[in-house]
Amino acid sequence: MTRRDFLKRSSSVAALAAATYIPTTFAAEKPLRVGLIGTGWYGKSSLLRLLQVADAEVVSLCDVDSRMVAEAAEIVSKRQKSGKKPRTYSDFRKIIAERDVDVMMVSTPDHWHAIPAIEAMQAGMDVYCEKPTGVDVIESQAMVAAARKYNRIVQINTQRRSTPHLIEARDEIIQAGLLGKIQHVDICCYWHMRNRDTLASAPDIAPPETLDYDLWTGPAPQRPFCKINHPRGWRAFMEYGNGIVGDMCVHMLDMVRWLLDLGWPKTVTSWGGILVDKASRANISDTQTATFDFDKGLQVVWNHRTWGAMPDPDYPWAGIIHGEKGTLKASVFKYEFIPKGESKPTRKRDALLEYAKYPEDETEKDLERHVASAMRGHWRNFLEARSKRGQMLPVADIEQAHISSASCFLANLSMQLGRSLTWDPATHTVVKDTEANGLLRRPYRAPWTHPDPAKV
Repeated sequence: MTRRDFLKRSSSVAALAAATYIPTTFAAEKPLRVGLIGTGWYGKSSLLRLLQVADAEVVSLCDVDSRMVAEAAEIVSKRQKSGKKPRTYSDFRKIIAERDVDVMMVSTPDHWHAIPAIEAMQAGMDVYCEKPTGVDVIESQAMVAAARKYNRIVQINTQRRSTPHLIEARDEIIQAGLLGKIQHVDICCYWHMRNRDTLASAPDIAPPETLDYDLWTGPAPQRPFCKINHPRGWRAFMEYGNGIVGDMCVHMLDMVRWLLDLGWPKTVTSWGGILVDKASRANISDTQTATFDFDKGLQVVWNHRTWGAMPDPDYPWAGIIHGEKGTLKASVFKYEFIPKGESKPTRKRDALLEYAKYPEDETEKDLERHVASAMRGHWRNFLEARSKRGQMLPVADIEQAHISSASCFLANLSMQLGRSLTWDPATHTVVKDTEANGLLRRPYRAPWTHPDPAKV
């Protein structure tokens, strides 16, 4: 977040930050002590990027899958300077109870973001959490409330805000006025990423012996275990997330909001469903459109479908910003600026690869190599915000991530209810819609208790 962005924040938030300011101990934290809850794909990818840019010691790791946490401990011991193997835990409450880390990473499935993140903040830890902020609006709001109450720095891993080529596009295309007045924005994902397993190919089975499936399920509804659930396949089910809108739209909507300095949408309208692939076990939509209406008549329109050909194979997951003077195409891989009347871009930039400086990027298993530089930048920004506590917020501060995440949650509610939703950010309610407001908080499975923004 720039100084200009920071000064634009509401006076109430600024006053709260001042009232709860405590001097940072960042200068004395050598090395930075780090814990990780959720040692799967992105948890390890994010953690290993931190080790590239900071004097950090991974003290502890936690995962409900004993095999995964043991593998992660081996990997980390080979990558951190001390060579030490982190302590391992299966229950997030125990790793937090140790109170011996400065930064807690939360890289669990979405339905397990809010509770560990809030408990870590209550224990005095700063938090680096994967997107989206949770699975419902009230969870997300509670995370913002906890961060402000306990004066914690919370960075959400919507790392488009730290992507070098997108920062260039913002500074040299949008802010330089090359687009002129923004007229419309399209955001999309056309990758065929919805799980297609059927009951026949993915029947109900017993969970693996290495997995504590009851704790893995946590506050979510209890579903029979099948091979889709774990690892990584849980995004196929709405019980654990918010479908492709919660997974992919949140990134592109957040990118556009950051690029264009947008706040909350005034209204959210969405439609779609399972229209084509009706045989698979997945219960997330295979087709969905969502329209986010912002100030001055600007519409940001999301589309995804997990079938058919891509409209533009060069931009399968992207944001297309249409201005009166030209068009900006932006993705995780590159950007291109095409002036009005031209057929080819006059400005473009690919994702920054830094293999010479970080050769391990070339061989690391499962790393999205085109995103590595953005992840490092995101960590640097987070660490700077920690060192300037009370003076700056991280670029993907919890409040910004809350706006993007909650907007996506509202899109799914709009599709579910079959009507547009008008949002009032001052009251955090849908205007004149009792039914929709009743759905802002998902039911929790006992004995877990849903976070309350007023009681965190």
